[in-house]
Amino acid sequence: MTRKQKRLAIIGAGVGFLTAAVLLVMFAFSQAVAYFYVPGDLAKADLAPGTRIRLGGLVEMGSVKRGEGKTVTFSVTDTLASVPVTYVGILPDLFREGQGVVAEGAFVSGSPVFVADTVLAKHDETYMPKDVADRLQAQGVTLGGKENIK
Repeated sequence: MTRKQKRLAIIGAGVGFLTAAVLLVMFAFSQAVAYFYVPGDLAKADLAPGTRIRLGGLVEMGSVKRGEGKTVTFSVTDTLASVPVTYVGILPDLFREGQGVVAEGAFVSGSPVFVADTVLAKHDETYMPKDVADRLQAQGVTLGGKENIK
């Protein structure tokens, strides 16, 4: 094998390795993507059962109900629509009615109930996740402390 052939073989192996690495990274990212929705957007979205999403909005007043063990049901609203959520686990300390929340999970097939495996609550009375705040403002909801939205 000549020097030119060795050099081409090394370059070809490098390009092949980089192509394989890029394809593996793209596959991993496509499996981990969870799109963000507010309850009003779900009516327009065509989601297959089991599709992982992030559901954001406000915890509806009077909707929090504690079940057996660590099961909690509540509704997330954007004032236009409301989605019932079931969560099994310990909720964040700052979780309460009327506050911003982002729940990650999926809809069960044949049921309008969103089953969350992660629930995130805002950390004080002026903070709200930017995605949630932007979607609520687009729906016409007035938010206080707009300058503190991160």
